[in-house]
Amino acid sequence: MKLIRATVFVLAGLMILPAAWTQEKTQPLPKNLPAYGPLVPFRGPQVVQKRLANGLTLWMVSRAGFPKVSFAVAVRGGMASDPKDRPGLSKLLMDTIDQGTQSKNARQIAEAFQADGGDLTGDAHADFTESMISVLASWASSTLETLSDVLENATFPNSEVALAKRNEADSLRASEAEPSFLANRALAREMFDNHPYSVTSLTQASLAATTPDQLRRAYAMRFRPDRTILVAVGDFDPGPMANAVQKALGGWTTPAGSPAASVPQPVQNNPHGVFLVPRKGSVQTAFRLGAFGPLESSADFEAAEVADAIYGGMFGSRLVNDIREDKGYTYSPGADIQERSEAGVLETRASVRNAVTGASLNEILYQMNRMATTSPTPEELTRAKRYLTGIRAIEYQLQEAVAERLASLWVVGLPPQELGEESSKIQTVTFAEVDQAGRKYFPASRQTIVAVGEQSVIQQQLKPFGLPVHPVE
Repeated sequence: MKLIRATVFVLAGLMILPAAWTQEKTQPLPKNLPAYGPLVPFRGPQVVQKRLANGLTLWMVSRAGFPKVSFAVAVRGGMASDPKDRPGLSKLLMDTIDQGTQSKNARQIAEAFQADGGDLTGDAHADFTESMISVLASWASSTLETLSDVLENATFPNSEVALAKRNEADSLRASEAEPSFLANRALAREMFDNHPYSVTSLTQASLAATTPDQLRRAYAMRFRPDRTILVAVGDFDPGPMANAVQKALGGWTTPAGSPAASVPQPVQNNPHGVFLVPRKGSVQTAFRLGAFGPLESSADFEAAEVADAIYGGMFGSRLVNDIREDKGYTYSPGADIQERSEAGVLETRASVRNAVTGASLNEILYQMNRMATTSPTPEELTRAKRYLTGIRAIEYQLQEAVAERLASLWVVGLPPQELGEESSKIQTVTFAEVDQAGRKYFPASRQTIVAVGEQSVIQQQLKPFGLPVHPVE
């Protein structure tokens, strides 16, 4: 859901940005400003839950009106389940899963989905793989038949795998020219060390070594109904939809072998220091700072979300007002909580001009310690709650967003009711809970710091901090 979340974030940021500017400038606010309007949180939908005899989980949300249906299929086992010598294999698996079945070639599969009004997309996450498609409601049953063929009978033709490997190799070379990609990869490696969560992408070596037979074996082990959820959101009646799912996927059998092993919890001892990724000739320094945060199932998760919004997770946050609006060091700093099944990471990002590399890090660390030592103002708490509640109300107007969110809840073991409870939990967060989350998660001394850029600039400007600087790949 990264694209959907990013789009909504930008739109919401643009809507509240003028107010944020006004709040942080020295000019007094007009005295007769109206009070905030009523806050309308997202109301959780009724989710019809079923479990097929073969173990497949089915969650359905009926939304009459817009004549489309969005399907999300999540299968447990993602990049953290890949063999150690084949990092990122799951990404190649999802690139090629729809490139041929026992009865259709890649073109026939694509044409079947397009005839129903949609295109199948896939992605590999740390803990699961995901397939998404939105189609005309009148063709939902047809889509389920084609989707079941892909989930049960993918063949990974040699020629299609070879083409996908060439495309991925080119894409990876392009990504490795991007500072943000290098920073994200380095942060995961340093925070998680040898844990499977340290893998965030394919490598050229794993691409070259992966064979179609290895993809087929991984597919046979992971793609099984007892490790899969199908979420349907859209214009349909749950009864007929359940029948259509039963017809299409009820015959999918669970293999005799054991599924991929569960990912263990990582040891939370991320190093405090600077990890420098040299990028010769860079005119900016790309920072990524990370520290372990709460799991999504943790009692203080919503308090940490509110604290993060106040710190750097929204336009008008302390970090944005400091290094963007006040000092002009960067254009788009931010922070969020990256969620995995067995770990949460509080992550800060900023790309800053070379000349202010040291000054920018100083302000970032200052704002972190400020969160750990000072309570939010009533206005900050109100704005953060309204932002987080409003962003969900906007985001979940999209069928795809609801389907994808429900699938991700299932992956981490949370019930579908959580979708409707998120906003109410956020609204009940107290000053004391934000203070506690700030003290627990935000101290600068907990941070692993990655800096991508000109090595001499970074070493010189970060020397006064007294932190060890480790050059890494």
